Amino acid sequence: MAQDIRIAIVGHGFMGHEHEKMLYDFPGIRLVGFSDKDPAQLEDVKEGLKRYQSNEELFADPEVDVVIIAANNNQHRDLVIQAANAGKNIICEKPVAMSLQELEEMEEAVKRNGVKFTVHQQRRFDPDFRTAKAVYDSGTLGEVYAIKNQLYGFNGNMHDWHVFVEEGGGMLYDWGVHLLDQVCFMFPGAKLKSVFADIRNVINDEVDDYFNIMLRFDNQVTATVELGTYYLADKVQDKWFERHWFVAGNKGTAYVDGFFPEGKIVRTTHLLTNVGGKRTMTAAGPTRSFGPAPEGTIVTEPLPEVHTEHRNYFENYIRAYYGEEEFYVKIPEVKRVLKLMDAVRESGRTGKSIDFE
Repeated sequence: MAQDIRIAIVGHGFMGHEHEKMLYDFPGIRLVGFSDKDPAQLEDVKEGLKRYQSNEELFADPEVDVVIIAANNNQHRDLVIQAANAGKNIICEKPVAMSLQELEEMEEAVKRNGVKFTVHQQRRFDPDFRTAKAVYDSGTLGEVYAIKNQLYGFNGNMHDWHVFVEEGGGMLYDWGVHLLDQVCFMFPGAKLKSVFADIRNVINDEVDDYFNIMLRFDNQVTATVELGTYYLADKVQDKWFERHWFVAGNKGTAYVDGFFPEGKIVRTTHLLTNVGGKRTMTAAGPTRSFGPAPEGTIVTEPLPEVHTEHRNYFENYIRAYYGEEEFYVKIPEVKRVLKLMDAVRESGRTGKSIDFE
């Protein structure tokens, strides 16, 4: 039986704490300890775990097999290279780098030192995304022509270092990398033909807090990815966000709402025929195209059941570490999304559509 993989973590901020909760008693993993540039961040590290005085001390520890880089975005490049030079295998938080050049420098260090390297894109296991993907993969909607991936926060502001450009702040780096990765992973064989984006600073001085991105793929799907932190709404206090997927095909549509999704597949029993100019009066006024469907025309089906959770990421990691399967998140996929983010920024800056692949 393989021994436990010994993991130490650089950074005990928000994600460092999340990793601590996930990995403290994870089968097949032994969490060793943490380093952090702010000693105060180590005060609440669980008993029995090491509190390294520096990153260098962590990298030099022979009891560490794998290092998780959970520091600020602008520190990823240097920390990955240092860990690789120390012979440690690496899991890096997203976004893996601030630029393609940084990622290429990381790859060179990883290859030179012969260590394993992947990225923590755990939201590929979000139940809402996997439900929308299951609908798409099933073909039940026929030829899919449109997909929407949307996340809205109510009066949400940036926090901590995320408000600073030089630290790698902003929502495109924070949530955007996840939402774009999900869409690209939904149909990985399709080429992305063009990108158009609107990026804004609504209530933050330095960093983006709203974006609307349109992606046109060569499989005839147009995907829209939209996020806003300042979509005000009078929701109940424990629901501070709105999360939506919409998948539309020529044989039906599906809506998937919430991280633990509710929704349906919706179809028509028959298409409406020409009504010879007959108009229907609605609350919005007279219409011929958008009137209510006759009773019994609209029918629904339940969404597929999908059982997935973020711990699946580390279950895959253990198997891949021992060569039993591939890492679920591959560096070429990460590089493609990083390149896509560059195109998004260029489109947002110029107001023009960008040819991609």
